[in-house]
Amino acid sequence: MSAIVRNVSVGGKEVTPAWVMRRRWSYAGLIYATLIFFAIFFMGPLLMAALSSLKVDPLEYPPRINFEELRPRNWAAAWSLGTQGSGNPWTGGLEPGRSISFTADYLVPAITLAAGATPAPLSVIVPRLRPGAGALALGDFVYAADYATVTDLKIASVTATQMSNGDPAQRVRYEWQIAYPKDAKNIDDATKPAPLVGRVPMTLEAPSGYIFADSTLDPSRREIPQAATTDFPYPYAKIQSFINVTPGFANYVFRNYFRIFEEARSQTTGRPFFLQWMLNSALLVIINTLGTLVFASMAGYAMARLDYRFKGALFLLVLFVMTVPNQVLFISNYLVLRDLGLLNNIIGVWLVLPFVAAGQVFFMKQFFETLPKELEEAAKIDGATPFQTFYKVILPLATPALGALTILTAQGTWNQYFWALIVLTSPQDNFTLPIGLNSFNRIYGPAGDYGLILAGAIVSAIPVIVLFSVFQRYFVASAATSGGKE
Repeated sequence: MSAIVRNVSVGGKEVTPAWVMRRRWSYAGLIYATLIFFAIFFMGPLLMAALSSLKVDPLEYPPRINFEELRPRNWAAAWSLGTQGSGNPWTGGLEPGRSISFTADYLVPAITLAAGATPAPLSVIVPRLRPGAGALALGDFVYAADYATVTDLKIASVTATQMSNGDPAQRVRYEWQIAYPKDAKNIDDATKPAPLVGRVPMTLEAPSGYIFADSTLDPSRREIPQAATTDFPYPYAKIQSFINVTPGFANYVFRNYFRIFEEARSQTTGRPFFLQWMLNSALLVIINTLGTLVFASMAGYAMARLDYRFKGALFLLVLFVMTVPNQVLFISNYLVLRDLGLLNNIIGVWLVLPFVAAGQVFFMKQFFETLPKELEEAAKIDGATPFQTFYKVILPLATPALGALTILTAQGTWNQYFWALIVLTSPQDNFTLPIGLNSFNRIYGPAGDYGLILAGAIVSAIPVIVLFSVFQRYFVASAATSGGKE
């Protein structure tokens, strides 16, 4: 027997159940669309920064989404070239006794190359270029031009084709090899074997009127753009440059991420600055977070549960301290650290944060007040001391609040800039990550090399994202339980 479908009344109007269901789905769709909009709005800049960090020129305009580093064709080519050069398809390079094969195609209009005429030769150069604008430019590194040579440059084929506007043209394919002689000598120390060349730049200079069409790997830059003239109506770039023709897949797609660990190095220790900055920031996060969890939880419990004189006045003092900006204490804290000899020291940064803030004590106090007093009374009957009650009974129940405090403290400490900038001035090995990124901006910004800066910023955001992902359940639990009180 079929069920009877009855209409319902909504706002004084009788409607069918199907209409009610459609309205519910419409509301749900509107809510989800709103959430997606805000997610894109707030995450959009981070996603664009992540994409731009892969580009050779993040400042290009108009910005492209489908750029060279995201094309599977170039991934396959980078993999193959890295395998040819060193046997390593991931990070590439060129080692003694190996060579790579490369091709480039050019379109030559009929007004430049008549049918049957011999195409002009192509200039292929492995230039002696520094790898970047950073501190490595002042150190020792291997130049590919000292070991690699261009061999077997020839015209592989000439075929008839057409330009995009239908004019007749010839398609000329050049092919050559870049070889690293097996018996090459180390130019810095003849007693040592020839080194692995990690980066092999290359420049192609086309004959006048030749228009670049394709190559084994897309060029990093197309230089000297020439406008069309009445004698030659086709615009073209005369020079194509390649940052590295033996990159390997990872070193091609994530080139700027490799650079942040390679180019900026300490002149005294030789260690990458970026790695040292991350370790300094991690150390600061660990000691500050642990100190906060210990002292803020004890102070918060004392203010929430223990009875003593001037308890109310102390709480008002904590509230007052929360309103005082840290900048007010700048000069006095700096003088104290100077007298203690803690300038240019991570411990000095930790002490002036300070290691426990009034807001963190207030946060823990409010949480402890939500716990029922019967728990402490039961522990007292069993003979527990106040410290035992705190450590064995109350603290295990404070896991949500401690997780939330971990997120807030670690995130703030990891991104700490003001005090670290004042306390840590030299040498660069002492910098924390935000201060180091600021130095990247000073070094690479004027040169327009923002790819490395963006890569550093993305890497600096990853630990915070991971931290939040791990502790977010405690954060949510803390927010959910803080609204009630027994």
